[in-house]
Amino acid sequence: MKQVTKIKLCGMMKPQDVCTAMELNVDYVGFILTEGFKRTITHETFCELASYIHGSDVKKVGVFVNEPIDNIIERYADMLDVIQLHGKEDDKYITSLRQCTDKPIIKAFKITSAEDVQKANESIADYVLLDSGTGTGKTFDHTLVTGIDRPYFLAGGLTADNVADAIKSLHPYAVDASSCLETDGKKDKKKMTEFVNAVRGLL
Repeated sequence: MKQVTKIKLCGMMKPQDVCTAMELNVDYVGFILTEGFKRTITHETFCELASYIHGSDVKKVGVFVNEPIDNIIERYADMLDVIQLHGKEDDKYITSLRQCTDKPIIKAFKITSAEDVQKANESIADYVLLDSGTGTGKTFDHTLVTGIDRPYFLAGGLTADNVADAIKSLHPYAVDASSCLETDGKKDKKKMTEFVNAVRGLL
C-alpha cells in the first residue's frame, strides 16, 4: 500500500490561516511560539487560534527555538499535540522535556552535509525535520539525504511546483511549508490550496 505523505502547514498567524488548513484537512498545523521571529504569535493569539482546531484530527504543533522547558510545559504543552524544537536543543534537553510531557517531539536539523543527516538519524526525538535553516524558504541539497532510516519531515523551500518531485525522490513521512504559502508576508489561501493539492497529486 502506497504511503500517503503527511502535510504540515506552519507559521499560522490568523484565524483564516487555521480555517483554511482545516478546510484542506491537513495533518499538522504549526505555530511559532518563541519570541523574536517573523511569524511569532503571542500566547493569547495561540489560544485563540488553537480553539479553531478543537475536536479535529488536525494536530497542533508548537515550534520553539531554545525555549526554557518550564515555559513550554507551563504555558503551552497542555494545548499542543506535538512539540517541535528548532534550535540547538540536544538529546539531554529532549530527555529533560520528556520527563515533563508525553507529547511527541520533532527535532529540526539544518542540513548542509551528510554528517548533519547522520545526526538527525541518531536523534532520540520521535521525529526529525530536515531543513535549510529556520524559516529561510530555501531548499537544501536533497542529494545529501541518504542513509536515513527513520520517518522524517522534509522542509525548506518546498512549493507547489517542486514538492511532488521531492516526495517522489525522497519519500518523506511528511512535508512542511510556511513561506511559500504566503503573499506579502501573509498566508494566501490559493497558495495553501495549490501546495496541498500538489502533495496529493491533484494538480
